[in-house]
Amino acid sequence: MATGIKDKVAILGMGCSKFGERWDASPEDLMVEAYTEAMQDAGIEPSQLDAAWFSTHMDDVGVGRGGTPMGIALRLPNIGVTRVENFCAGGSEAIRAAVYGVASGACDIAIALGVEKLKDTGYGGLPVSAVGTYIPQWYPNAVAPANFAQLASAYRARHGVDADLLKRAIAHVSVKSHANGARNPKAHFQKAVSMETVLKAPIIAEPLGLFDCAGVSDGAAAVIVTTPDIARGLGKRDLVTFKALQVSVSNGWEMHSNEWDGSYVHTARIAARKAYAEAGITDPRRQVSMTEVHDCFSITELVTMEDLGLSEVGGAVRDVLDGAFDAEGRNPCQIDGGLKCFGHPIGASGIRMLYEMYLQLQGRAGPRQLANPTIGLTHNLGGQPSQNVCSVSIVGREGA
Repeated sequence: MATGIKDKVAILGMGCSKFGERWDASPEDLMVEAYTEAMQDAGIEPSQLDAAWFSTHMDDVGVGRGGTPMGIALRLPNIGVTRVENFCAGGSEAIRAAVYGVASGACDIAIALGVEKLKDTGYGGLPVSAVGTYIPQWYPNAVAPANFAQLASAYRARHGVDADLLKRAIAHVSVKSHANGARNPKAHFQKAVSMETVLKAPIIAEPLGLFDCAGVSDGAAAVIVTTPDIARGLGKRDLVTFKALQVSVSNGWEMHSNEWDGSYVHTARIAARKAYAEAGITDPRRQVSMTEVHDCFSITELVTMEDLGLSEVGGAVRDVLDGAFDAEGRNPCQIDGGLKCFGHPIGASGIRMLYEMYLQLQGRAGPRQLANPTIGLTHNLGGQPSQNVCSVSIVGREGA
C-alpha cells in the first residue's frame, strides 16, 4: 500500500530569477539565472545531477515542445530532460516529477526548473489557445478576468455577502500582498498600495479591478531535490523536506452537473484533503505556518482559504478583513507578494511559490522573515474554476 512521500525527499538547493519586464534577458538567460543560484545553494557540480524536468507553457522557448532547450541552455551533462506542462500548474508538476523520481530510487539528485517570457508574446494578459485575435466572450473561451469574476459573483450569491463588503475583502487581499511584495527585491511590483487606491482603480471585470489582477511578467525558478541521507552527506543541515504532493484534475463534473454552484474550486478541496492526509495534518489552521496560493485574482485567494480549510466555508471574507492572512496574522499568505506582485510566468510560478517556503523555513527571507515557521503550503491552480488542475504541496522542517 502506498505510504506517501513524507520526509523521503529533501530540498538540496533553490534559485529564482528576478521577475518582471525582463526585456534584457532571453528565456535561456532567465534559466541560467535561476539554475546558477540553485546549484550554488546546493553546493554540487552539474555531473552530480541525474535527471531534470522542465516546465514551460509557450512554444517560443527553444524549438518544439521537448526538453532540449533546458539541456542546451544549461549545458546539462546529457541527462534526461523531460518537458511537462499542466496549464498554470506546470511548475508544480515538474516538482512532483523530480520528487517522485528521487523517492522511487530512480535517481539520487534531480532538478525541476520552470521559465516563461510572457512579455515577449505581446499579449496583455495570459496567452490563450485560440486562433486569431478575436476571443469569444463566452465559455469555454472567455478571458481569465471574466471567468474569475464569475467565481466572485457565485461566491457572493452562495453566501449572501454584501457586494461592497466583498469588494473591500478582495481589496484587502491586494493591499496585503503589495505590502509583502514591497519587501521582496525579486518581485515585479515592489510598491505598497492603499485601500483607497485599490477600490478606486478601473474595473476589469466586475467586481475585479486593476489591482485585483496579477500582472504579466517574465521569470524562472529552480529546485534541486535529493534524499535526506544524501543531503546530510553533502553537509546540509536544517533540512526542508516534502510532506505531501497532491494533484487533482477536473473530470468535467463541474460543468456537466447541477451540483456545483461555482462558488469554490472543487479540485482544490480534493487536493488539499489528500495532501493533509499524506502529511499527517489534522488541523491546518493550527499546523500550517504559512501559504503561497495561486492568487491570479484576489478573489481566488479569498476562496482558496476556504478550499484549504483555513477558513470556514462562507467565513473567508471576515477572516481576510480581520487580518488572519496578513504577515502578522494566524496563517500568513503570500509573504513574498504572491502572483499579485511577481506576476505569473506560467511555467515558473509553482516553483517560485516553493522558493519562498524554502527561504522562510531556513530563516533566510530577510526583512519579510516570519517567526519560527515549521510547515509551508503551496497551492497552484491551472485552468479556470470550472475545469482545472490543482496542485497542493506541503513542505516543512525535517521531522515537523
